[in-house]
Amino acid sequence: RRCTRIADAHHRLLCAFVRHRHRCTCFSRVLEAMSSVMQKIRDIEDEMARTQKNKATAGHLGLLKAKLAKLRRDLLEPEKGGGGGGAGTGFDVSKSGDARVGLVGFPSVGKSTLLNKLTGTFSEVASYEFTTLTCVPGVIRYRGAKIQLLDLPGIIEGAKDGKGRGRQVISTARTCNLILIVLDGLKPLSHRFLIEHELEGFGIRLNKKPPGIVFRKKERGGINFTSRVSNPQLDKEAVKQIMAEYRIHNADIHLREDCTDEDLIDVIEGSRIYIPCIYVVNKIDQMTEYEIADLESLPNYCPISAHTEENLTNLLEMVWDQLRMIRVYTKPKGQLPDSEEPVVLAKDATVEQFCKKIHKGLIKDLKFALVWGTSVKHNPQKVGKDHVLHDQDVIQIVKR
Repeated sequence: RRCTRIADAHHRLLCAFVRHRHRCTCFSRVLEAMSSVMQKIRDIEDEMARTQKNKATAGHLGLLKAKLAKLRRDLLEPEKGGGGGGAGTGFDVSKSGDARVGLVGFPSVGKSTLLNKLTGTFSEVASYEFTTLTCVPGVIRYRGAKIQLLDLPGIIEGAKDGKGRGRQVISTARTCNLILIVLDGLKPLSHRFLIEHELEGFGIRLNKKPPGIVFRKKERGGINFTSRVSNPQLDKEAVKQIMAEYRIHNADIHLREDCTDEDLIDVIEGSRIYIPCIYVVNKIDQMTEYEIADLESLPNYCPISAHTEENLTNLLEMVWDQLRMIRVYTKPKGQLPDSEEPVVLAKDATVEQFCKKIHKGLIKDLKFALVWGTSVKHNPQKVGKDHVLHDQDVIQIVKR
């Protein structure tokens, strides 16, 4: 029996050693693959920097940008069948409330202090960098809405390539309805462009709309390129080279507006997300009035002091405007409207979307709705499911 137990223990140790060795081998292969991809990315970026921009080189530059986008996608996406999570996995924070807002910035710019002041949630604050090592959530209650605010760890240059915890931070930022880039007013505002570069490398487009490009694949007929714009930046030759890189030989491409080769690549990739952004410049209590006035004149900028709570009210108003939400109050039959707990919806929401927010099955029982407010001519007015609601409307649902 003793020999049998010793043999079983030896067998278990041997199996554990084999599994550990297999994991180490797989991890080393992943590192080698990532390093080779990053080297290819650097080579392409160097070639793009050496190439002059003109009509003759437009097609070649478009081809290089397409290759660069594919390599970055391979670098960011986890390998299929691999264990241990993926490269683009974010923090495990469940989404709650009516909207999600993320605080993004370099270390020690005041993100944790801002979270503490706005939500009352404790996030460790200290004078050294990388105080926050994980995602700390809090809730802002503003105008009847519950807005989830995420204090994300500070990112560094190269975050999109996996340095620090950059991929986790940016993956979580992709799930936000609004991003607040927190900047230190005592440091160069050029830090904004460094952060934008890291976010764009992960497929996040800030304060932009999806490009006006119609892209449809087809079975035959070659590449058909048309444009509503005269003399667009994109020409047919550049479009063909980009399509060839993606091995697309039959497609219709129509430009509704003047777009670049990068816009076309974004449409082909299909994984880009477009998120509004506010640039929050902190520590204005240590700046001059002239510097603050210059910041206030810039679009999407909000100078604040998280320490003294200066201008936080204006920041909350900008957050509300960027989230584009409306409040709709319910009115039970024969009772006064419920002004305490409004139903928060996206702007231009309809009665049908309101019903689905209350309960998925409510729309089936809807006969009509009575609405009071600026969205109707008469108070009350009978409306159907396609009626568009306005902010602070009052609604009463009449069932069949």
